[in-house]
Amino acid sequence: MLRRKGMRITAALLRYFGPMNIHATTIDRLTRSDVHDYHAIPGDRYYRLAILLGLGLVVLASWHLQVFHGVIHMAREHGWASLVVRPAMLWAGMGMLMLLFRTLLWFRYRTPRSADPGDAPLLTVIIPAYNEGPMVARSIHSVAQARYPRDRLEIIVVDDGSSDDTWLYIEQAAAQYPNLVSTLRFERNRGKRAALEAGFRRARGEVLVTIDSDSVIEPGTLLAMAGPFRDPRIGAVAGKVSVYNREQGLIPRMLKVRYALSFDFLRAVQSTYGTVYCCPGALAAYRAAVVQRVLDAWIGQRFLGRACTFGEDRALTNAILEQGYDCVYQRAAIVHTLVPTRYRQLCKMFLRWDRSYVREELRFARHIVWKRPLRARLITLLDLVITNLRYPVGWAVLVLLVVMTPEHPDLLLRFGSALLLVSAFNMLYYLRGERSWDFVYGIGYSYFSAFALFWIFPYALLTARTQGWLTR
Repeated sequence: MLRRKGMRITAALLRYFGPMNIHATTIDRLTRSDVHDYHAIPGDRYYRLAILLGLGLVVLASWHLQVFHGVIHMAREHGWASLVVRPAMLWAGMGMLMLLFRTLLWFRYRTPRSADPGDAPLLTVIIPAYNEGPMVARSIHSVAQARYPRDRLEIIVVDDGSSDDTWLYIEQAAAQYPNLVSTLRFERNRGKRAALEAGFRRARGEVLVTIDSDSVIEPGTLLAMAGPFRDPRIGAVAGKVSVYNREQGLIPRMLKVRYALSFDFLRAVQSTYGTVYCCPGALAAYRAAVVQRVLDAWIGQRFLGRACTFGEDRALTNAILEQGYDCVYQRAAIVHTLVPTRYRQLCKMFLRWDRSYVREELRFARHIVWKRPLRARLITLLDLVITNLRYPVGWAVLVLLVVMTPEHPDLLLRFGSALLLVSAFNMLYYLRGERSWDFVYGIGYSYFSAFALFWIFPYALLTARTQGWLTR
């Protein structure tokens, strides 16, 4: 009886929410023509409803389950603690309202139509490589075998002075596509920005696509990236980044969920008002005429008196937004990239990202946001304020926890409970697009990030002038 009842419940869940597969990946679902439009996936309206209901339940549960009651009571006992608790509660309220607004914009996002093979623009793909070994060959093959008219495709691979066998793999791959792939080799390592510049200056395409040499694209990616450029207002397009080596440990599995949220949810939201903040180096496309206009300034960029050697993707996106063009997100263009498998590698990657975030966020806030159209400007300003307040608020709460936990040991339990509540709710966003049991790794990442990665942004802020690549 129980078994039959369980089967009926399972069937009902599958009917309303769609199947979930522990091995499901983006590639597994590419056979469906509507996979990139979440609204067309069976059960999507129920996920949207669950997200909205979950948002309300998080607020109610936070109060009725007394997750925050102990903190509020402590603030009343210790007057100085209220200097932290009250701003934190205010920010949490603003954050929930901002999340609701972002969610509604996310629901509105529609995947741009891909280019038609018959009228696809001349397109150049640039692949900078440094000590990548055999992975660069896989990257080249994925581009050469993509569904794009051969007479309108050009591939340029730049070896940035590799000291291993990367050049050998580049030559071998290029020999298989003699009329498609051209190569360039630097005698010494000059940096990714210089490698991209060399490719940009040699390119003949109307659209320039950049792909990291540790990444492979899916067959329809190039047509998808070219599609939005039908609109003359579009200057850059961000692709969807997924994890290539997700089976290689706990960190890649957690990053798969983290990437799905940051590269889909946030960029889809930003795309609705034409202001994607960063078109990622793993997969981005640019209007060639605009790149040529900003190329000299981009290659000569300096920060606090030093030449900028990383964060070239956010810097180029900023330069294009500054020219008055829109930057959008293309969900149908998918790249799978290698991610760190060890904690030390992960910290170096995030440290590099956060240092470039500090530099480019300052530039964006001072100059670029004020040039955006009124609607985009207002949304972006609100987003900038609430998003960046999380750093001082988060650090203050962390200090409060450290100071008060010996006297109130239940604080740590309350904090862990609140984190579980919020991270479990966030997984609804992941499940809407992925329908995979991998969401459990996303909950684990919330704790991992809170306790093992909290120090990275403060350190990046204090060392923002440092220009070393760290992982090259």
